[in-house]
Amino acid sequence: MSTHLEHFTSSSAPTLTPSREFLEIGRRAGHFPSAMARVPDGETEVSVWCSNDYLGMGQHPLVLAAVHDAVAKFGAGSGGSRNIGGTNHRHVELEHELADWHGKDAALLFTSGYTANDGALTVLAGTPDNTVVFSDELNHASIIDGLRHSGATKRIFRHNDIDHLAQLLAGTDPALPKLIVLESVYSMSGDVAPLAEIANLAERFGATTFLDEVHAIGMYGPQGAGIAAREGIADRFDVVMGTLAKGLGSVGGYIAGPRDLVDYVRATSRAFVFTTSLPPATAAGALAAVRHLRGSEKERQRLAENARLLHRLLDEADIPFKSADSHIVSAVVGDDALCKRASAQLLDRHRIYVQAINAPSVREGEELLRIAPSATHTTTDVKKFAEALAGIWLELGIPTATERRGPSASVKEAV
Repeated sequence: MSTHLEHFTSSSAPTLTPSREFLEIGRRAGHFPSAMARVPDGETEVSVWCSNDYLGMGQHPLVLAAVHDAVAKFGAGSGGSRNIGGTNHRHVELEHELADWHGKDAALLFTSGYTANDGALTVLAGTPDNTVVFSDELNHASIIDGLRHSGATKRIFRHNDIDHLAQLLAGTDPALPKLIVLESVYSMSGDVAPLAEIANLAERFGATTFLDEVHAIGMYGPQGAGIAAREGIADRFDVVMGTLAKGLGSVGGYIAGPRDLVDYVRATSRAFVFTTSLPPATAAGALAAVRHLRGSEKERQRLAENARLLHRLLDEADIPFKSADSHIVSAVVGDDALCKRASAQLLDRHRIYVQAINAPSVREGEELLRIAPSATHTTTDVKKFAEALAGIWLELGIPTATERRGPSASVKEAV
């Protein structure tokens, strides 16, 4: 009689997902994007091109000083959940700062961006219980899980397709409560949502809006408050969700919105209530990062310059990438084995680390190298990277942008 374990260990067991390999790296504070990587023949220095610490705030002196100070004062952990001994003044200060940053009444911290989406949407999409949710088809897994856990009725609209969303809204009973959930910058494609048009639809059909700005906060808009702030329409989105783990260089997640709504999530979200809170040092570091980025433009400017340069160099090399709308530069490979080989050769030959992205992060046949230039890369770094990638692209025979387009298709159709 076979056991459950044998399903995963027997030679006849089916392959459940494409295999994944992880490189052990230790980033070097003060020297990002440099890291030490463990390879078969020992340790080697590499240049990291797939980090989400887009602005290098994970090594900023003000952030490190705040973390060190908090560790010295409070120790390593928080001591409990927020309800039971785990609410530190640094948590409260950070929530106030985040709410003010986004122009909202209140904010609530979670232990990760994933749990912020899952925990908040489980509550918000499920209340009241006849809510209909309209979700972009490329929304993050944490959004998908939160909507599943809510039990709400879902309507999935085609990615960034305003006409399709309008059709779905128009075909729904006007009396039912509605929630539109979307991201501002999409993590794998790097493209930006048509926020003004979606805000117009929300107002037209009386829908509440939940906007994930994870890949935008710190990087875009006045004071780095995100894409909605950049477009001057932040007040038209009811709930903003963000992370401490990308532009802020730390770890954790949050929502910001109307006080009554945030208080309801605080009281009822299992992902918030039943877990130990963020270490005070983590909150202190994120607080220092937010305060710095609200008054500094140089990190955002440097990131934008590097992204524009990389877009131009990849265009010149005829390397296809998903979108030039943001700092996320996803080079399209379209084959799992080729994608892994390209990643491996960048590391072996050039000591450049870019992780190959395969299913389930992207659909099979859409494998890519998710390249993330940062504010810490130099102009020389960007040029060397583009040159290395172009050489490997040619050597491995990965289809170029021209080959993907064919004789008549557009670039966007190809990717």
